[in-house]
This record gives sequence, C-alpha cells and structure tokens, in this order.
Amino acid sequence: MADAPIDLSAPAVRWLWQKGTLHEPTVLQSFALDEVHQRLYVLQLRTGGADTGNLCLNQLDYTGKALGHMHLQGFGHGVSMGVQNTTDGDVWIWTEAAAKAGSGGAYGQAVTRFHFADGATRTAADVAIRKPIANSTNNQPTVCMTSKRIAIRYRIANQPRYRIWDLDAFVARDYATPVADIAQTGAHPNPSIPFQGYALDGDHLYQLAGTAYDSTTNPPAKHGNAYVSCLDIRTGELVQQSRTEAASTLTYREPEGLAVRTKPRTRLCVGFASGEAGARKFSLCYKP
Repeated sequence: MADAPIDLSAPAVRWLWQKGTLHEPTVLQSFALDEVHQRLYVLQLRTGGADTGNLCLNQLDYTGKALGHMHLQGFGHGVSMGVQNTTDGDVWIWTEAAAKAGSGGAYGQAVTRFHFADGATRTAADVAIRKPIANSTNNQPTVCMTSKRIAIRYRIANQPRYRIWDLDAFVARDYATPVADIAQTGAHPNPSIPFQGYALDGDHLYQLAGTAYDSTTNPPAKHGNAYVSCLDIRTGELVQQSRTEAASTLTYREPEGLAVRTKPRTRLCVGFASGEAGARKFSLCYKP
C-alpha cells in the first residue's frame, strides 16, 4: 500500500504480453493477484454465457502459464474480483454472484467468496451469498490485502457508487460501519464510455474505462481512448485522471480489469484483450 497515489501518467511497462493461455476464447473481464503464492486469477465470460452470467475462473502463474480453471454458473459479468489471504494459509476468491439478466447481459446482484478448485463447477447453491447493501444492484467486489479492506461497487437508482469495509468485519457480516461510501466519478472524460474495472489500494481507488479499437469511433492510429483514474476514498475527490496509451500496438485492444501489485513495489496493473473474436488473447501492463 502506497501512502501517495500511483502516478497514472507514468509510462506503462509490459508484464504479460499477448498470452493465449486462458481456458475460454473470450476476452478477460477482470483479474486479481495472490501475492503470497504468486498466482494470477482471471475471470472470463464462458462462450455464450453473457446473458446467463456464466463465468470461467482461470488460475495462472506469474509467467502466464495456465494452472487450472473452474466454472461459475450464474455468477455475473466478472467486472471485478479479489483475492483474500488468511493468516492460516487459506486463499479465498471474491466475485459477484446471483446474476440477474438485463439489457447489457447478466450481472451479479450480490457477492460471495469461495476456494479455487480446478475443474469444479459452482452455482449459487454451492456458495454463501452476501447482499451487504439493501436495495442495491450490480454488486462487484475487490480486495486490498495490505489495508485488509474490501470494496463493493454497486448501484442505487442506477447510479454507481463504492462502499468500503474492514475485511474482517465484512467476513463477519458486520456491514453497519463501512470505512467509506463514495460516488463513482471521473472514470472517463466522456461519461458514456464503458467502465472496465477498478482496484483498491489503501485510501486510493483506481478506475479503468475505455473501449476496443474501432476504425471510426476509436481508431488504432490515435492509440485508443482508455483512461485510468484515482479517487481518494476519504474525500471522494478525483486525485488524477490520465489517458493511457499502454499496449497501443495490440489489435482490437480493449481495456479490461485493474489490480494492484505490491511486491516488490506498488504498481497498478492494467489488463487488455486483443486478437480476433473466438481467439482472444490477454496482456497485462503496469504503472509506474
């Protein structure tokens, strides 16, 4: 956890580049890191699973080598996810859950945690569903293990917000005293551009927005419309908003997912999908 926010204007560095090691041929949706065991977890929609919320969770090592996968039936869109390491060595995966279909696909209306199990399939009946915010929709979690906090992105009256709790309190289902509750703001200069993920690091929350290359609306020659931004959860203020040309040479290049890597230093990792439909690849870059 950095005391000062990560400089989003710093040039990006490649970490994993055009990897074709995910189980499904679809784009990555989000990713998270288990820094204790150096494992990378990546969520994808299963082929044909957008309207039902069927996800594939991949486990990889830090070189991008596939180690296993599992299926999450009816969980959601995979907008964000988190990894929780416990003092007794357990590793919990946090995702959205209880998908409900809408005009843009199926999104989780609650959250859950579970253990990764290679080759397994999980449904809502197999996990403990948590609905921490009454009357909310589209619940999407992320975890900061350095500050031991969990954030949930959610909507009230279709307006996106973030609520942050102490992780131990959240696990105990004590939702009454969150650390913060702030509006989602500043993700992109153009509010119509799609939100593509977020990550929490201490008192700072990072956001990603942008679209894939399009010859008319987002031509490759202009290096894309992806923006990363930072909010201070103590005040809700926008700290920084910066356009990123990271991975601009990729074909397709859709920004997908954020995660904070703290070892050996704090870096913001940004995900990108590339390649042709039916054979997507993923890349991860980091700042600074």
